[in-house]
Amino acid sequence: MTTFWSLFITVITLGTLVGCAALIIWCSKDLDGVADGEDMGHEYDGIRELNNPLPKWWSYMFWATIVFGAVYFVLYPGLGNWKGVFNWQSSAQDVANIEESRQLLANSDGIDQYARELASANAIFGETFRKLAYKPGSDELQDINEIAKNPEAIKVGQRLFIQNCAQCHGSDARGQSGFPNLTDDAWLYGGEPETIKATLVNGRVGNMPAWLDALGDDGVREVASYTLSLSGRKVNAQEAAKGKTRFVVCAACHGTDGKGNPAFGAPDLTDNVWLFGGSRKAVEDTIRYGRQGVMPAWKDILDEDKIQLLSAYVWQLSTPQNQ
Repeated sequence: MTTFWSLFITVITLGTLVGCAALIIWCSKDLDGVADGEDMGHEYDGIRELNNPLPKWWSYMFWATIVFGAVYFVLYPGLGNWKGVFNWQSSAQDVANIEESRQLLANSDGIDQYARELASANAIFGETFRKLAYKPGSDELQDINEIAKNPEAIKVGQRLFIQNCAQCHGSDARGQSGFPNLTDDAWLYGGEPETIKATLVNGRVGNMPAWLDALGDDGVREVASYTLSLSGRKVNAQEAAKGKTRFVVCAACHGTDGKGNPAFGAPDLTDNVWLFGGSRKAVEDTIRYGRQGVMPAWKDILDEDKIQLLSAYVWQLSTPQNQ
């Protein structure tokens, strides 16, 4: 943190404490010269205002919170770059990448609370992950489809999913606009167990180019009509016919039949499953402006056993008949 921001935070924090203390002192004084319990000379809707002091318990409570706040900022960080007497920190604030974070965790001296909690969690649950993901008495991972048959492993995989994937795909894994539904059989890159694991390990980067400059507004509308017709939607037949001739620019990825290509992550346009929405406007916007989607790689975040369990959970979501 720069010196400016450190001073800024310190002044704001201490100023708030001092301001609260000044306000309590001001409210505790008799500034109108009226004795306690006497009429203040104010009336509203037949109600007279009396000069009643602040309740003692109320004043003492706020004084206690102010004192507590002052002591807290002396002992713990909270005033800019001041680390506090205890030199405590919730996490490493100067880590620039995952590798630095791992090295810091390996050499942690116990001050970093996150490092302590992570080490404690690994000590408690590490063996559980290993037992569920690896073959008994072996360093070889179990097949994903075998792990998917273990209810206990699926429960652990579900918790891993909620912790790491639900932010984008939803707690029920049904996705949202721009984030795939993982419970159906419409897979951009393929839904085989090892393909799902590869997606988790290495991530995916999808790129649908913008075609407005190449097609123009009329061309975008015509290609949208043809694209919608592939999934059985009612469209303007003349527009769809013209769009079919223009679809050649799309066929390189989606195929001449529009059924997509998992090698490119190009979706099937005939199944009426739309990642960014299936309305005419949404489809036209996709063609006009393009789409960019990123699935982060988890190989540097989750251990191999956790990825194996997570892969099994995701795979069984769309293949319950295999369980």
